[in-house]
Amino acid sequence: MVKDIIKGMFFSLLIIFLASGEELVWPLPPEQPKIKWVSVIRASEDLQEEKSFFAKLADLLFGKEKKKIVKPTGSFVKGNKLYFTDTGAKALFIFNTRKKSIKIIDHIDNYALSSPVDVVVDKKGKIYISDSVLGTVFITNEDGDYLGKIGGGAIIRPTGLSIDEKRDYLYITDTVGCKIYVISLKDKKLVRKIGRPGTKEGEFNRPTYTAVDSEGNLYVADSMNARIQIFDKEGRFIRMFGTRGTTIGTFANPRGIALDSDGNIYVTDTLLSAVQIFNKKGDLLLVFGHYGTQNGEFAYPIDVSISKSDYIYISDSYNMRIQVFKYLKEVQKND
Repeated sequence: MVKDIIKGMFFSLLIIFLASGEELVWPLPPEQPKIKWVSVIRASEDLQEEKSFFAKLADLLFGKEKKKIVKPTGSFVKGNKLYFTDTGAKALFIFNTRKKSIKIIDHIDNYALSSPVDVVVDKKGKIYISDSVLGTVFITNEDGDYLGKIGGGAIIRPTGLSIDEKRDYLYITDTVGCKIYVISLKDKKLVRKIGRPGTKEGEFNRPTYTAVDSEGNLYVADSMNARIQIFDKEGRFIRMFGTRGTTIGTFANPRGIALDSDGNIYVTDTLLSAVQIFNKKGDLLLVFGHYGTQNGEFAYPIDVSISKSDYIYISDSYNMRIQVFKYLKEVQKND
């Protein structure tokens, strides 16, 4: 029997909105806002309704586990569900934004997740979870059933994951190996490898998260080289942007990367505790967030995911939460 789903346990979600009723936006007025803060997601109590005395006593006696968000890491959004890994809780959280419920997977068959770094879901609903310590990408479903794994030797430290649904490709970042593995989802065979250790074009130094655009181009956060590299659907280098620094427009430690519906590129910087937005050429458009604990502030953000409707989910890791923002397209300026 699968032991990884904590069955019968749902978390109520504490959604915190601005108490003042004023919108938190970037850039500030009188400029036209482009990004709006929406909410914060935290795991609160473990039940949606108050337990009876006997239920509480049973939990005490039989040790019912309570998982909370500790260090949200990688994320993926599909439909009305937000999937995010938590390296602190050693689990995958599946948040249903419509039902306001959470499922938790911390085991897959006999494997206990050790350091789940990222997650993606294919068009058939299969869930792929990278575990950097176990050196494996596990394949499962929302019931936590074991459906296979990828890695187990060749990939040293799997971290970032992304999917090209048009070509049925899974991209796996090997951070220590400084490579991107391209896997066919049809037969789980290797299509190609991208990159090698180094600082030249097409070379990596501790790459982490990736993203794929509508044309099949791959965007890689080349973290220790402090830059973003872009490759075409055949794995050929196209261009790169970014320089090392601690000022606006530079990178200290770029990690998460995602694209909105207009093709703008969002990059989280863990050390700068900010999100920077660039156009397709790599020109800086906007920066939002800085170090702190208030709404719109970050403490070492890791990943970023963007829904088809342009909701932006940031893994605000040391603040133990997911922050939600909205990209305001020009047609939405009067919303």
